[in-house]
Amino acid sequence: MTNLTVEDVHVAYGATKIVSGASLSTNSGELTVLVGPNGCGKSTLLKAMARVLPLQSGRVRLQDLDVHATPTKNVAKQLALLPQGPIAPEGLTVRELVSQGRFPHQSLWRQWSQADTDVVERVMRQTKVAELAGRPIVELSGGQRQRCWIAMILAQDTPVLLLDEPTTFLDLKVQVDLMTLLRDIAHTDQRTVLVVLHDLNVAASFADRMIMMKSGQIVVDGPVSEVLTPENLKEVFDLSADVVFAPETGLPVCIPRTGAGPVTAPQAVAL
Repeated sequence: MTNLTVEDVHVAYGATKIVSGASLSTNSGELTVLVGPNGCGKSTLLKAMARVLPLQSGRVRLQDLDVHATPTKNVAKQLALLPQGPIAPEGLTVRELVSQGRFPHQSLWRQWSQADTDVVERVMRQTKVAELAGRPIVELSGGQRQRCWIAMILAQDTPVLLLDEPTTFLDLKVQVDLMTLLRDIAHTDQRTVLVVLHDLNVAASFADRMIMMKSGQIVVDGPVSEVLTPENLKEVFDLSADVVFAPETGLPVCIPRTGAGPVTAPQAVAL
């Protein structure tokens, strides 16, 4: 089911237009990855989708809800955003950070309840940070911190999750673990998960759909095997590369053409 739609969106910082006429739709139960060169407008588009940045024109709809015409707290009950490089206040513990995700559900008439506690405990188990609940965030590794931030947005209990480069500066194994978690959340919980990534091969390994952006515009959108092609890599990234398919998974893999020629076996040297 389509539940988040971007319709001809234009976004600018002052007089500088960053996103020009972007349109896309996301589906529940689907992990979509947004890729493109640095500065192409990926993060700006994500923030506009989450109502963090205003639109010059166009519309973002969540089902029948106009995101930019709806109070922020109401939007936060439907859509959660994890920005790039979030920073937790000093001294905050894991449980305290994750509990912040319940803020949109609090009001003068609805204070913290056992149901909130149950949600926090559940998402900490789901993200495998329950054993860290009492530890300060600043003491954790990069991968552990990212799991805590993901637990926080899961605690918002929204049908849509937007994440901006959640795997940046993490080693490959941690990236794989986090992307496995996000894919499982999309597929098992039937949520919409849209992730901005830089690593094309990590993106191709986990995405149900891939969207490529260039210069503020969406160039191509579709299944990974149809989007990750040598032609699209050249057009979007100005990258000369081959795309092969992994023998076990059948997934596409990007191999840049370095110009070094084929690798040959070393010759035996007589001593």
